[in-house]
Amino acid sequence: MIPGITILAIESSCDDTSAAVISDGYVLSNLIASQDIHKAYGGVVPELASRAHQANIIPVVDQALAKAGKKINEINAVAFTLGPGLLGSLLVGTSFAKGFALVNNIPLIGVNHLQAHVMAHFALEKGKEGHIPAFPFLCLLVSGGHTQLIVMNDHLSMEIIGNTIDDAAGEAFDKCAKVMGLPYPGGPIIDRLASDGNPHAFHFAKPRIKGLNFSFSGLKTSFLYFLRDRFREDENFIEGNLNDLAASLQRTIIEILIGKLVRASKETGITEIGIAGGVSANTGLRRAVEKEAAKRRWNLFLPELRYTTDNAAMIGVTAYYKYLRSEFTDHSVIPQARIE
Repeated sequence: MIPGITILAIESSCDDTSAAVISDGYVLSNLIASQDIHKAYGGVVPELASRAHQANIIPVVDQALAKAGKKINEINAVAFTLGPGLLGSLLVGTSFAKGFALVNNIPLIGVNHLQAHVMAHFALEKGKEGHIPAFPFLCLLVSGGHTQLIVMNDHLSMEIIGNTIDDAAGEAFDKCAKVMGLPYPGGPIIDRLASDGNPHAFHFAKPRIKGLNFSFSGLKTSFLYFLRDRFREDENFIEGNLNDLAASLQRTIIEILIGKLVRASKETGITEIGIAGGVSANTGLRRAVEKEAAKRRWNLFLPELRYTTDNAAMIGVTAYYKYLRSEFTDHSVIPQARIE
């Protein structure tokens, strides 16, 4: 292992501008500037997101360097999110990283955003070095845009063995929340409401998808039709049953996710298990995974809540292992909205 590697990392795939400083795999700082403006529109507006990134990126980088106690001349490489994500947002982070690398004559490292979510499990912090997954590692990645089952055979070997064929779990949470009249983002609100509801009050259709792939479009349709029919009978049905609706919806989504995760563990024989992505912060999902882990004797890894959302620390940790292998990125690279 090469000692003394300090990386400045940039994450700008969606509506959070984040910068982090990673030194030899340890997170020295991880700053995030969120964009509240999108709440008024019920979702992320790409043009507004890219403009906000332009305004936020320099102050966030300055703060990340200051908190880490590092000067610019102590940075050995700069990492950035290559994709997937919103193209305008990605362009801001990519352009900044390219300029920073050129001015300071240091390597440039592009990082797959999805791989970085899984690699958040390998972020080191002083005093917390003991709980790191061994390989092979099976991870359920659940976010607003992606639902995947991923096998990591080493830090940079990512094999997707299950994927969503339509909507992601996080998208199902948000869209069903919108149907109930809840503000954006709806996932965290459903999680809070579910804590005071009966998860078995209502039942919704579950998709029957072969193998390890996922589907949530049918669940959304089932939920919509259910509310439509009940609303005809009682105009105050949603308001009067909000907690039970949230709890029942959350239970259904979690059962789908856990069912596939259990099947993947059985088929691969892997018992090093983790979850990642924004939806991995969901309290119901965390409890369900912990219950399965105890039942099936999994070695379970739950990410720190600050590493579940989009953040630059996960980009920097992934870039650290790429640096060790001299996997640098040419300046001709362009960001990719989609990465298959």
